[in-house]
Formats: sequence, structure tokens, C-alpha cells
Amino acid sequence: MLRFILVLVALAVITPARAAVDIQPVTSPGGYNAWLVEDHSIPFVALELRFKGGAALDLAGKKGASNLMVGLLEEGTGDMDARDFARAVEGLAASFEYDIYDDAVAISARFLTENRDQAVELLRGSVVEPRFDEGAIERVREQVLSVIRSDLKSPRDIASQAMSELLYGDHPYALPLNGTLDSVAALTRDDLVTAHQNLLVRDRVYISAVGDITAEELATLLDTLLGGLPAASVPLPGPAELNLPGGNQVVEFATPQSVALWAQGGIEREDPDFFPAFILDLILGGGSFESRLMEEVREKRGLTYGVYSFLADKDQAKLWMGSVSSANDRVAQAIEVIRTEWAKAAAEGVTAEELQDAKTYLTGAYPLRFDSNASIANIMVGMQMDNMPIDYMATRNDRVNAVTLEDMNRVAKRLLTPEALTFVVVGQPEGLD
Repeated sequence: MLRFILVLVALAVITPARAAVDIQPVTSPGGYNAWLVEDHSIPFVALELRFKGGAALDLAGKKGASNLMVGLLEEGTGDMDARDFARAVEGLAASFEYDIYDDAVAISARFLTENRDQAVELLRGSVVEPRFDEGAIERVREQVLSVIRSDLKSPRDIASQAMSELLYGDHPYALPLNGTLDSVAALTRDDLVTAHQNLLVRDRVYISAVGDITAEELATLLDTLLGGLPAASVPLPGPAELNLPGGNQVVEFATPQSVALWAQGGIEREDPDFFPAFILDLILGGGSFESRLMEEVREKRGLTYGVYSFLADKDQAKLWMGSVSSANDRVAQAIEVIRTEWAKAAAEGVTAEELQDAKTYLTGAYPLRFDSNASIANIMVGMQMDNMPIDYMATRNDRVNAVTLEDMNRVAKRLLTPEALTFVVVGQPEGLD
């Protein structure tokens, strides 16, 4: 029990915001590369693994196989079934999490130094040698089918899927990550074994670790943990050809409140104009109550409880997106206000005061993200997948502060395309063209 309490403390510990994080690149004898931040103040390690590819690698006719496979990684390995595996992890006061996205499989591990070897052995079993028992397959399959049935009744999920189909056409991104009722019901154990071999591969893995471990110890751990993974045999999908016809696409659904998503083309992370675009999104609608869209749509007109925009950065598609919900008889007005603000920003840009306020917020909030070993490990693995330099944490705020008002207004004219702004609305909207 004491060890269990210790790991909870380690998981939740808040460390002082770090102005600079000392990241060491580590290469194991077996050729695995990782980034490490040593922190010996607590006997605890946070480890992050990312496998590039994700659900977009589902084979034709097998949609949902990758999602179901990842859901089964914690359902037993070797001579341990799902219950035995869960008990073993709990007995070590460790924590493992498995997630999947369109472009990646994410595996997170947290363990105490004293239990590191045993925890790594358990994690290796789940990653490299999962059992895929028939009983577990049927149990997890039913859980996935339940989620799919629920999504089919959710206006927001319906809107998200309709937008994906409109944007991506025949690209894998157009298909639901969870699969469909028919595709998931038809999946076999062999399909899951194939998905495992296609996704969890040695040459597409990104690794970060933070905590009570040295570079030499991490190098040994990586070869123990990941040795035996196959090389990639299925290519990543190519770029998506985006369909952005503009206008409004309506999906009729009986609900008192419509959900609207919108999209236009986005920007590559490596583009020199990324930071001005990032700041521009914050000013327009990036999750702040001070944004223009919140002011115009919510505060002035009371058309919604919330409206926001964001830069959507998929590996094979870059989008600028947003979301708003409003009563059926008011959603048309909300959409018109959003279009007006989008066009106004494109034509007039932003003010010096808006730029300074955005810089102050972004630079002040950034160090708060480094509030635990787990948070830092998660940020570092994301940096690797986005091809960011190893000193990005130390230089990020300087890049924000370097953006000028001239940059902002030039990028607003370059990137904001009101005529391509495409809305998908799910509900029974009134007065919408």
C-alpha cells in the first residue's frame, strides 16, 4: 500500500516551472533513439512511446482493427490473462496507458525505480507479445461497438464524421477511427495480429523519459523493452487532397441545438509563418474568453456558450478548424458572425494590443505546462514527432516574442480564406443557406 501511495504522489507531483529543461539524446546499443531528462529527486520514471502511423494504417476493409488491437494490449501476455496482468501492474504500483489516434499509437508508462525491471518486463509483454485471447477480443469488441452506437446518436460525433468524409474523400482519414458496426463485427484475431505487426514497429517509434534513470540505464531499458519488434512493412498514407468547397453542408438530425464545425486550409509546422498563425488563432478563437469569436458570438449576442478555433495538425493534412453550438433558430446567425470575423481579420489583421496580450498569455502559460515528469515526457515525445529541435523548450517563447505586427497582418492576408470556409452543421438549422 505504501508503494501505491508513493506512485500516486509521484504522478501528481508539481515541480517548479523550469525555464530550461536539460534534454539528453540517448541511443541504445540496439539503435533506439530517445530523449531523456534526468530528475533524481523522486524515485519515479515517466516513459512515453509513440509509434507513427496509427489508425490511418488500417488495411482496406479492416477499419477499426488498429483501435481494437490497441484496446487489447492490456488484456494479457505470456501466461497472464487480462486479470492476472492487471493485478501484476497494480502490485508494482505502476501505470500503463494505451491510446490510438489517426497518426500514432501512444503508450505511457509510470513506475517506481525500485520496480523498474519488473514493470518494464510487464510492459514489454503487452507491447511485443500480447495474447489476443478470443474471450478478451469479444469483450473489448463489444465495448468498441457500444462506443460506435453511442457516436451514431451524438450530434458532435456525427458532425465530426461528416466533416471528415467531406474533407478527405477516399483518404484513410475519412473513415472513423473506431471503425463501423459492420467492419468491427467482422474483424478476426488474424486481423488484430496483422494490425499489431503493421503498427508497433521499431523504425517508427519515438521515445522520451523523465525521472530517476541515467542515460546508460535508459539505453539498456530500451533494448529490453523493444527488442524483437519488427521493421515497418506497410507504408504510411500519402498526403490528403483536401476538399473545401465553402458554404454550408447540413446533416439533418432531430435535436434542439445544432452543432457546427468549420474548416479551411492550415499551415505546416515547419512553415516560417507558423508562429504568427498560431498567435492569430489565439486572437480569433483559440480557446480564450478574450478571443474575438467569444466576444462577438457569445458576449455581444448570446448565441452560444462556447465557440473556439484551432490549428489541426495531422501528419497528412493541415487544417484550420473551429466549432460552435447554438439553438436551431440562432445557429445561422452564429455562422454569419464567424464568417464576418474571419473576413475582417483577413482584410484588416489584428491590433498591436491584441498581439501583445496574446504574447503575454502564451509566454506566461507555457512554463506551467512543465508541471510534472509525465507532462515533460509527453511534450518531449511530441517534439520529436513534429521534428522540433531539441532546444525548442528553451527557445519557444523567444519565437513567440519575435513575431511582429507586420508579420501578423501579412500572415492573416496569406492564410485566412473566408471564401473557402466550409461549415458542416448537424441539427435542424433555420434560415441557413
